[in-house]
This record gives sequence, C-alpha cells and structure tokens, in this order.
Amino acid sequence: MRTHVDEIEWARLAERLLYLFPPVIGVGVVGVLQDADLGVPGLQLALVLVSGFGYTALTLGLLVAIFFDARRIRRRPRASGNWRPRPWLNAAVTLVSAPVAGVVYLARRHRRFGTPPGGSDWWLVVAVSLAVTLFGAVAAVIAVVLTIPGLLLAGVGLAGAVAFGSFPIAIHRDAAYVCTHTRSWRPNPAIYLGIAFLSLFVPPLQPIVAGYYLVRRRNAVGRP
Repeated sequence: MRTHVDEIEWARLAERLLYLFPPVIGVGVVGVLQDADLGVPGLQLALVLVSGFGYTALTLGLLVAIFFDARRIRRRPRASGNWRPRPWLNAAVTLVSAPVAGVVYLARRHRRFGTPPGGSDWWLVVAVSLAVTLFGAVAAVIAVVLTIPGLLLAGVGLAGAVAFGSFPIAIHRDAAYVCTHTRSWRPNPAIYLGIAFLSLFVPPLQPIVAGYYLVRRRNAVGRP
C-alpha cells in the first residue's frame, strides 16, 4: 500500500531546493561584503543571518528529499538496476555538503531514470545570462578605465544577480529538454547544474560554460 510520502516526487523537490542555494549563498556574500558605512544599522548582520538560516533550511529539506527518494529507489531493485543508493548514507553526506551531494545524487539518478524535460525555450534564459555577463564585464572594464565606481557596481551587480538567480536553473532545465529530444548529444542536467554552481564562484567560467552549451545545443537541436 502506497503512502502519501511515497507519492511525493522527491527528486523534483530536490531539484527545486538546489535551485534556491545560489540566491541564498548570494545574500550571504553580499552580507559579508556589505559596506557598514551605508547608513543601515544591522544590515550586514541581517543578511548574513538570513543566508545562514536559509542555507540550513535548504540543507535539511534536501536531506529529507534525497533520503526518501533513495529509499523509494532501493525498494525497487528491478527498476534501479545496479544502482542501490543508501538512504542514510546519502542523507549524512547531504548534511555535510548539501549542494555538492545533491548534484552528485541527481547526476547518478539521471543516468538510471533520466530527468523530466523542461520547456524548449530555456536556452533563451541561458543566452540572456551570457549576454548580461558579457555586458557586466564590459561595464566593469569601462568603469575601471574611466574611474566610474557607480558604473562598476551596477555592471557587476547586474551580472551577478542574473548569474546567481537564473543561470543554474535555465541550464539545468534546458539540458533536461535536450537530452530527451536528441540522440547526438545527451547532456546530464545535474552535471551542468553543478558546473553552473561552480561558475558562481569562478566568474570567468560562466560565459565559457554558457557559450559552449549554446553552441553544442545548436549543433544537436538545430537552434538557437
């Protein structure tokens, strides 16, 4: 007899929770870098606390989602083949490093079960994020050359907001679409999600990944 817990799409919940990690981490980064002279008492502490609380809540939520999804898969040995995830071990690893553990788990899960496709237009968001990042880089260079601090902050802030908020989601959802609609290229959505996470901490990686992905997508799907 199936219970209400068994009917929940735990893998899809895990994906959504992973989407929220970059914005939460971004709030924390802003809090750490916040200039105390802006005249808003306690703003820096508030941002750090919000980020810390959000990260903890997302970690616990992801732990629960992975635990129940792994338990369901383990109860269906015929469907899972040679992959037998250990719910308690997966949960413990998630507690230590939630985003990394979540990405690795979803990548392994995708190889066995696939990932439900997203819409066909998510590549547009990837393209916009690439364009905004390049615009931010150009604005930053102009600001440094012309000594315009406001332009530098605006350019970097705009590029950072798009990258933290939309790029990981867009490339994951579009990769899920591509891998189910082409035979010549089967990108693992979770791997691209993990690379997108890494690009948040290594900014030059984001335009490289986005550009490479869009070129491969065009060759495989025929567009953009």
